[in-house]
Amino acid sequence: MIPVILAGGTGSRLWPLSRKDFPKQLMPVLGGRLSLLQATVDRVMKIPGVENPIIVTNEKYRFIIASQLQELGYDPGRIVLEPMGKNTAPAVAVSAVLALQNSDDADLLILPADHYIEDVDAFLESISSAREFIGDSGLVAFGVVPDKPETGYGYIKRNNDTAVGKSVAGFIIDHFVEKPDLARATEYVSSGSYYWNSGMFMFNAKVFLQELGKFEPEMVACCRQAVEKAKDDLDFLRLDHDAFSRCREDSIDYALMEKTSKGIVVPLECGWSDVGCWSSLYEIKSRDENGNVSIGDVVLEGATDCYVHSSSRLVAGLGIDNLAIVESQDAVLVSRLDQVQDVKKIVCFLKGSGRKEYESHCKVFRPWGNYESIDTGDRYQVKRIIVYPGQTLSLQKHYHRAEHWIVVKGTAIVTRGDSEMFLTEDQSTYIPLCAVHRLSNPGKVDLELIEVQTGSYLGEDDILRLDDIYGRSGEEIPPQGEK
Repeated sequence: MIPVILAGGTGSRLWPLSRKDFPKQLMPVLGGRLSLLQATVDRVMKIPGVENPIIVTNEKYRFIIASQLQELGYDPGRIVLEPMGKNTAPAVAVSAVLALQNSDDADLLILPADHYIEDVDAFLESISSAREFIGDSGLVAFGVVPDKPETGYGYIKRNNDTAVGKSVAGFIIDHFVEKPDLARATEYVSSGSYYWNSGMFMFNAKVFLQELGKFEPEMVACCRQAVEKAKDDLDFLRLDHDAFSRCREDSIDYALMEKTSKGIVVPLECGWSDVGCWSSLYEIKSRDENGNVSIGDVVLEGATDCYVHSSSRLVAGLGIDNLAIVESQDAVLVSRLDQVQDVKKIVCFLKGSGRKEYESHCKVFRPWGNYESIDTGDRYQVKRIIVYPGQTLSLQKHYHRAEHWIVVKGTAIVTRGDSEMFLTEDQSTYIPLCAVHRLSNPGKVDLELIEVQTGSYLGEDDILRLDDIYGRSGEEIPPQGEK
């Protein structure tokens, strides 16, 4: 069994915490130390005999994902980089082609990276039991047994006359249903014949490609070619851009599961949530005696049935009801809790207005560490930079700005032109305009420094990268910058 973890989504309904550059699957949105991706990997690796996972993502998240897996001590079978998002069907088809390179009889377990499972034992038991359908060449979709009408999920209707399976219940899939209105969702739940579509699947890789090829032969051909022409880059596999770009964008549901006669839905009861919006988090978190969920530095007085999340400062609520309030360093969301499904409208507005808040946080993560904007003014900018132990920034220079570095914690090796210097706490240096420079952390603790930029243009795309240990030399520098 090879898990395939789909980790390329942006999670825009959890804005302002989840953003394009650092989405929800990479964040510990449930509390604790593990991100949703880490929790997914940790959970699935408990399956007896499971192989290392294939993780499908995009260029932007590659180093963060690799770092998070290293923290857990897990080695991914592959981190596959898509040149562009094409939805779930091509991502899984590529994974199936890769799996068959090592085994003619590989089974795949398809999991989104951003789901919550309360009862892990029940989840693992269902996964193990459902494998009996793979032997019969079935294509399994896991359907969550609904406990209430839900308009934010799609549904799977079972064929009640065709129960299959020995050790576990399973039903031939009758059809899939898009997200319904409340009245229709109530009918579905009352009938007992409908399940929430979890987006989790299980099937044999060869059977999947054969069946997908009946309905989407060009998609399968493009995915095979994208893998054949793929290139290794450090620990990543870059799919061929041209071949993958010709692939039609579609989901597993539309491309295959709604058309095949091999579809089987296996009921799943494990306290599942797709953590799709703030009301989902409200449902799964513990509440106080007034029905409130408070995360971070929050003070509530006379508040009822609210979700309040503070990231960087005190948030106080007085006499409020049924609200979601989410504070981040540069944005605050206030919404009725029953309307948070529409947060995407805010994100679309910000994107259309050219606002950076839809895309990136004040803190930006890089393979070597992170940086955070502290203050910006006319011809100056101040940042806090963290460099992880043993890591090194690219060798680079800037045409429009100079930089002052002050070390406040740890030790630094600074390359400036032909010279190299060693800096410790309270020491500083100056990087003139156009000087070739590099920063490294030779120590065993994080290097923290304050950077003061001055110049006529302070955009982070003013970088000429000359050398880079992460293989990024020659890449196009994005507007938000990448040191």
